[in-house]
Amino acid sequence: MERTIISFDYAIKDILRDKANFDVLSGFLTELLEKPVHVQEILESEGGAKSKDDKINRLDLKAKIDDGELAVFEIQYFDQVDFLGKILFNACKAVVEQISSGNLFDVKKVYSVNIAYYDIGAKDEYVFVASLKEFKGIHFDEVIPFSQNLDPLAAVVKDIHPEYFLILPRKFDEKIRDEYGNVVSDIFKEGTADKFDEWVYVLKHSSVKSDFTAKGIQAAGEKLDVLKMTPQQRSVYENDKIRDMSQKSQLYTAELKGEMRGEMRGKAIGEAIGEARGLEKGEAIGLEKAVIRGHNKGHSIETIAGFTDLSHEQILKILKENGLI
Repeated sequence: MERTIISFDYAIKDILRDKANFDVLSGFLTELLEKPVHVQEILESEGGAKSKDDKINRLDLKAKIDDGELAVFEIQYFDQVDFLGKILFNACKAVVEQISSGNLFDVKKVYSVNIAYYDIGAKDEYVFVASLKEFKGIHFDEVIPFSQNLDPLAAVVKDIHPEYFLILPRKFDEKIRDEYGNVVSDIFKEGTADKFDEWVYVLKHSSVKSDFTAKGIQAAGEKLDVLKMTPQQRSVYENDKIRDMSQKSQLYTAELKGEMRGEMRGKAIGEAIGEARGLEKGEAIGLEKAVIRGHNKGHSIETIAGFTDLSHEQILKILKENGLI
C-alpha cells in the first residue's frame, strides 16, 4: 500500500517548519548523513517564502541541528544555469551568518542539501556528495584537517568546511528490468536499496510505501497525508501545483518555440548556402562549356579569355582536364 503525500518542496515551506514535525526532517537528515540527527530549530535567512514564485534567490529552509550545526535546503524544479553558484552562495551565507563582528571565527558545520528535478548532466547517479576535509601537502605527504582548532585540548576535532549533497530524484529508478527492458522487480523487493533510497522515492513520487522503514519516513506519510488536509489547505496546495504545472508548460513551450525558430533559421541558412553553391557550380559548368565550345570553333586562347573573363592559365587547365590539349 502507498500513502499519497504533499510534495516535499511544498511541505518544507510551511508544514515542516512546525516543531511538531521536526521528526520528519530529522529522519531525512539521519538517513542522508548516516548518523543520528535531531532538528532543534528552523532559522530564517531572508525570511520564508510564501509561494514558489517568492523563493527565487532565497533559501528554502535553514535548520539548526545537533551541536549548533546547520542544514540548508534548496529545491530547484527548473533548469538554472547558475544553480551550482546558488548552492555555493547559500552555504557560504550560512557560514557568514554565524559570525558576529568582533567575535572569534567559531564556525559550525554546514550541510548543504540540494534537490534538483533535472539531471544537471548526470547520466546514472542520483545522489552526489562534495566536501573538503583536509589540506594536502604539495611537496611532502602531509595533511592538515580542515577542522576547528579553537580548543586544542578538545577530545574530538570536527571538520568545519561545508558538505554538499546534490539529490536528483528523477534520475532515480527503482525498477529492475530484464535484458529486453521489461520490469521484473524493484530494488525494494530485492533488498538492494539503502534507507535513503526510500526517501529519494518519496521525493520522486510524493508517496510513501507502508513497508518503508527509513527513519522518519512513516511520520512523513502521516503528517504530509493529502487526505488529512483541511479544504482550505488542499485548495492552497492544488493552486500551488497548478501554478507549478503552468510554469513547466511555459518553459516547455518556450523550448519548443526555440527549437522551431532554430530549425527554421537553419533551413533558411541551408537553402541560402545551397543556392549560392548551386549558382557557383552552375557558373563554373557554364564557363567550362564556353571554353570548350570556343576551342572547338578554332578561337584562340586570347579570344576565349575575352568573352569568358578567365585567365590564360584557367583556360589551359580546363582544356587539359578535358583532353583537348
